[in-house]
Amino acid sequence: MTVELICVGTELLLGNIVNTNAAYLAEKCASLGLSCYYQTVVGDNEKRLEETLRAAIKRSQVVILSGGLGPTEDDLTKEVASRVMGRELVEDADSRKCIEDFFASRGSVPTENNWKQALIPQGGLVLPNPNGTAPGVIIPEKDTHIVLLPGPPHELKPMFENHVMPYLMKLEPGLICSQTVKVCGIGESKVETLLMDLIDGQDNPTLATYAKTGEVHIRVTAKAGSEKEARRLIKPVVKEIKSRMGSNIYTTEEDVTLERAVVELLLANKLTVTCAESCTGGLLSARLINVPGVSEVYKSGYVTYSNKAKRKLLGVKKSTLGKYGAVSAQTAEEMARGLAFVSKGDVAVSVTGLAGPDGGTEEKPVGLVYIACSVKGDVTVKEYHFSGNRQTIREAAVSAALTLMRGCILEYYSEITFGKK
Repeated sequence: MTVELICVGTELLLGNIVNTNAAYLAEKCASLGLSCYYQTVVGDNEKRLEETLRAAIKRSQVVILSGGLGPTEDDLTKEVASRVMGRELVEDADSRKCIEDFFASRGSVPTENNWKQALIPQGGLVLPNPNGTAPGVIIPEKDTHIVLLPGPPHELKPMFENHVMPYLMKLEPGLICSQTVKVCGIGESKVETLLMDLIDGQDNPTLATYAKTGEVHIRVTAKAGSEKEARRLIKPVVKEIKSRMGSNIYTTEEDVTLERAVVELLLANKLTVTCAESCTGGLLSARLINVPGVSEVYKSGYVTYSNKAKRKLLGVKKSTLGKYGAVSAQTAEEMARGLAFVSKGDVAVSVTGLAGPDGGTEEKPVGLVYIACSVKGDVTVKEYHFSGNRQTIREAAVSAALTLMRGCILEYYSEITFGKK
């Protein structure tokens, strides 16, 4: 079955409110096996809303509208939906009682326009709203099902999960399950190349790649009659991806971030970590510190933005800065070595670069970043070239630093395992 989303509200068109409802509803509908081909945002305009709804009904079997169920004159969703579906608006006694109780529990009295929210399209299924005054409604027809939901997410989400999802599941038996394989240290184009035969031959499960800052996510999705059957279809595909991506895969769990994977690696090997940052200005430390349990491994962080700070705090030689500059492989290496010495940390990571928008030269353009990682005295330095604005470059540098840190730790212990140390 196909589903279409219509989010109602002029404030959405003006950018005053971020449209989080669309993302939430699209994800939930996909999990139910519904195909979503169209999403529309329309303002509080009766004519345009009616045109939008009529177009949606012609091409989609389920149409979900969010917003426009409030008590004011510009809340028009129910009125328009009733007219389009040929239904009269009638007062629902239970909804009126809920509105009375809602205001009474707060020690206030509803205004006259609040009773508008108790009007329901004739024949509609009322969806109770314990978190607000606007009930939701499902208007069922033979080939079309219109779902009206309140706009506030704290009202929409529980209503959808408690009432709409069970209704839709009866319309479309079966469900969709996904598993995400997260990869770092390799670009999206190379990931796609390595998996091209799987992508070209996909049916059920399907594969899709998503580029993130400094990493790539591979989503494997299967449709089946039960979650157990869907997971059974996904398992061999994920196994094949693992065999091709190897150690570039840092997790197959949805809620594990790159920084969490790095912290777990540090914890598993009982390593401590310290950071020295120039262009990233503490963003690397912030990503690491955001992980619960990091206090067991994180020792300290330095923001050595000036050359003086690099010399005084990390022991970078004045001659190195004079000959090679602050943005250089030599400076990054001395920052990491000096950091390891002063902090006594097992893993020391340094970042220095040009985040822009000014300061770049032909020899050293904006986006040039050097990152060094020391693991128990073994230092690796890498050169990177990032593009974008200042913030984008800084965030890309942090992701690269996490990836380098992870790779250096894995390589260090691999060499120990195979007797190279």
